Amino acid sequence: MAEPDPQDSLDAATQATRSLQGLSTELTARVPQLLEAMRSVGTGLELHSTLDRICATAAELAHARYAAIGVVDEAGEGLSDFVTYGVPEEVARAIGRRPDGHHGLLGALIHDPDPVRLADLTGDPRYAGFPPGHPRMRTFLGVPIRVQGEIFGNLYLTEKREGAEFSDYDLHMVRVLATEAGIAIGNARLYEAARQRERWIDGSVAVTTALLSGGDADDALSVVAEQARHLADSAAGIVLLPTAEGGLEIVAVSADDPSSSLGVIIPARSEVVAKLLAGEAVFIDDSATDSRMVTRLADLFGPSMLLPLQSGGRVLGALATPRARGARPFSRTERTLATQFASQAALALMMAEAQRDRERLAVYEDRDRIARDLHDLVIQRLFATGMMLESAQRRSVVPEVRTGVGRAVDELDVTIQEIRTAIFALQQEPAEAPSGLRTRVLREINMAAVPLGFKPSHRFLGAVDSLVGELTGKNLVAALREALSNAFRHARASVIDVVVDATATLPDGRAAVRLSVADDGVGIPEGGRRSGLRNLARRAESLGGASWFGPGIGEDGGGTTVVWEAPL
Repeated sequence: MAEPDPQDSLDAATQATRSLQGLSTELTARVPQLLEAMRSVGTGLELHSTLDRICATAAELAHARYAAIGVVDEAGEGLSDFVTYGVPEEVARAIGRRPDGHHGLLGALIHDPDPVRLADLTGDPRYAGFPPGHPRMRTFLGVPIRVQGEIFGNLYLTEKREGAEFSDYDLHMVRVLATEAGIAIGNARLYEAARQRERWIDGSVAVTTALLSGGDADDALSVVAEQARHLADSAAGIVLLPTAEGGLEIVAVSADDPSSSLGVIIPARSEVVAKLLAGEAVFIDDSATDSRMVTRLADLFGPSMLLPLQSGGRVLGALATPRARGARPFSRTERTLATQFASQAALALMMAEAQRDRERLAVYEDRDRIARDLHDLVIQRLFATGMMLESAQRRSVVPEVRTGVGRAVDELDVTIQEIRTAIFALQQEPAEAPSGLRTRVLREINMAAVPLGFKPSHRFLGAVDSLVGELTGKNLVAALREALSNAFRHARASVIDVVVDATATLPDGRAAVRLSVADDGVGIPEGGRRSGLRNLARRAESLGGASWFGPGIGEDGGGTTVVWEAPL
């Protein structure tokens, strides 16, 4: 990660000093305030918080009631993000969708990125009106923000306090601040890009680890869908496999409601299917309005990435990561990283398939050897023993001995037939049994160890594999994945303990399985996001169980313990 270049800040300050030469003492007196604002803007590396800080600092510097930054999209035709200051959250919700920059004054500034100062923006011919519920705004100041010589966006200020107009002094100050903002944004973008690449790399490693740790194909595809959804920050992660008719069928889904998507088939006539099976990625700006999207699911989503799962010229299927309607589009960097992730996942799937083939071949070879040994050694010896007994039976003159030997010969005949039946069964293809719950839980723990940097401890109580049903087991594994993901992203924990208890009971006395994931991290902050915990609760409640959280295993109860339980 590149550190902020002191020379860039010095150049900005020098430019500011030169621009202030010959101006009034009023502006010169505000130089300390400007320098403090520049210092404030350059603090921190997280991109969105940097944009928030720039808005707040610019509003304070120019005595404006409202400020905003419109981030220009990669095509340079509209806004991909719009960060505001001064607009209360309830007002922003009432306004609804934020400006897209395709029309009005904001759109004009994208195509003509020069400073604009207006006494009354409603009188400008480029003004296109405000949506219902929008605050009253008259005075306006707009300044472009450039990052490494390219337009990043525009800084907008409106409603100078006490009813005054923005002055030349304000314009000079804000232009200098915009220069420093460009430097700060450039460094924040570099930091964000580095963090983003790190997350995708960790996700690829986690997928490869999970796929090569064994297990059935369904679990492997579910891992790919779950990781893709998390890494792409999308509403769903979807894996599709080719059908016999030439279409693509959804076989694995990570979403709030996966059942509504599983089994849906995109027909072969779809242009998207043709491109994916040809190894081409498809990027959709709005799934609900794109004519190429022919399924009912498209109405639920906005921007989408559909990527072929291909390796070595072979297309195994496709991976889709759709975002919710109205969500920001995928950036060029996100598209590149997702494409690389899909290729890595496809390679891991092929390696896992080859590994399963090798294991299956080893089983076949072992079964063949056992069958040969049973036929060539055991049956032959039993047959020879039977003949010896029959000979002894004929020579015996004692009726009881003859009867007893006859029964022994009959038993040997039955045994030979049973062994021949076993040999026949060994020569058939073995049915693949699904992985037990214990194996799947261990796989999730091993996968989480990659991004965590340590392996969580674990305990199993009771006959986990035999007592827990398939549906409950799948939901328990998904709950464990969610809890471990939350611990990695938010808890900053150094110890995590996982317990799966198949001897638990619900408050009403029913037998249950209980999952506990405890850590020694920072705990759940007041007012923090709880979408993951709500997902856990919904999964448990759909099965007749419950989920909750409490104190962790850190000192004085520090950290968090997440509990998820469902009836057996």
